[in-house]
Parts: sequence; C-alpha cells; structure tokens
Amino acid sequence: MPHDSIQPDGLREWVSFDVDGATYSFDLTFLTSPWTCIYGRGCPGIADEPAPELVHGCCTHGAHFIDKADRRRVEEKAAQLTGKQWQLRKRAEKLGGPIERTEDGDVVTRTWDDACIFLNRVGAPTGPGCALHQAALAAGERPLDWKPAVCWQVPLRLDSHVDDNGHATYWLREWQRRDWGEGGQEFHWWCTEAGEAFVGGRAVVDEMREEIIEMVGEAPYARLLDYLATRADEQFVEHPALKQRPRQPSEVVP
Repeated sequence: MPHDSIQPDGLREWVSFDVDGATYSFDLTFLTSPWTCIYGRGCPGIADEPAPELVHGCCTHGAHFIDKADRRRVEEKAAQLTGKQWQLRKRAEKLGGPIERTEDGDVVTRTWDDACIFLNRVGAPTGPGCALHQAALAAGERPLDWKPAVCWQVPLRLDSHVDDNGHATYWLREWQRRDWGEGGQEFHWWCTEAGEAFVGGRAVVDEMREEIIEMVGEAPYARLLDYLATRADEQFVEHPALKQRPRQPSEVVP
C-alpha cells in the first residue's frame, strides 16, 4: 500500500429505508463528510508516483463505459468538440477515434501519453482538464451529461443486489481503492483515503446533489435529506481521513 495512504478503521454509519418497493442504504460517514475534488489544486494523481504538476487527476487510465448508451452519448458529444476545445482531437482521429477495445475486450476511452485522450494537458488553450467537462460548462450544460458515467460518479459508487424474491437493494457509498481492482493497489494516492481532499465547504450530500439524484433518483435523495434534517444537531461517525487531517484553526474547539 502506498506510504501516504490512510488506513481506514472500518467504522461506518449507514442509514437504510424503503422507497418505491426498493431498499436504499447510504454511507453517512462519507456523505456527511467535507470531501471535495481537489483536481488542479494539488491533486497528485493516481499514478504510482505523485505528479501534481501534470494535472492528470484520476484521468490517467481510460474510462470504462457502463453500457452502449454511455458510449454513444460520449461519442456524440466528442463529435461536437472543436480543436480549440479538445487539444488532442487530431491525435484521436489519427489513432482511430477516442474509444478503443482493450486486449481483455473492455471498451474504454483511448489513452495517449499516459492519460485519457480527452484530457487537455497543461498548456492547452482552455487550461488542463477534461475536454468534455470543460465544453459542457461552456455550453451551460451539466458535465454529467457529457462525460462517461464512471467519470462523473467517482468518488460515489452505487452497488445493487436483487434477492431471490425480486427485491432490489442499493448501496450508495464512497468509491474506494479496491473498486479499481488490482490496479488500484498501485495508486500512489487515492482521494477518499487522504485528508488533503476533505477540505470542502459543504457535505458531499450537498456538493454532489445532481450526481446522487442521477444515481438513485429524486425520491430516495429527498428521503435522505429528510432523515439528515432530523439529526441536524447530531454528530455522525467521522470519516477515517478526517481523523488524520490536521485541524484548521477555525475547526479547533476551545
């Protein structure tokens, strides 16, 4: 395990309830934490060595598509990008397009020069960052409607199970290192393990409102907010990363 990773203590607080015939379970320890994406603000990336100067974030590897609709959406949006919006557009064309099939048969976004082909690098006219994300914002649209699903969902993960009686259960939790498979163990750093990323001004449940609703639906999200409102004055089980993060002066209780 990389030397600067925080070892989770395993203690989590969850809440579960039924909505429209299904059970939804939410990881309150993560959802009420102040995690925030620090891309471009010192994020060291997920390679095997820290490289904040590259501003690759978690775009080092090609994004896997969850289904054909996910792939088609990205292909359609990519076709709209101009050369000014997408630094590597011509490169992608020469390589046969921005999407490829791996030796294992997985369909992913192509990588070039150690990062996703859609990643505008340092020095790009738009600045570093996902070309799809940047173009969506420029068009006044949601990045989650342009990017591969995994790219806008991380660091949230929705697991599901249908039992023998057809009852569905969904778990919304943080995306952990293990969820990347064997390759995840090679990351020098993973953001939900590290105190550096738990510096947001709002809880994840508010910060990622659109993403959560897209993943579980309006009704379960509203039910979650109602529950949290009943505990507005209570403390939730603290995220392990917060226990390791140096407290800011404003956070120190006299």
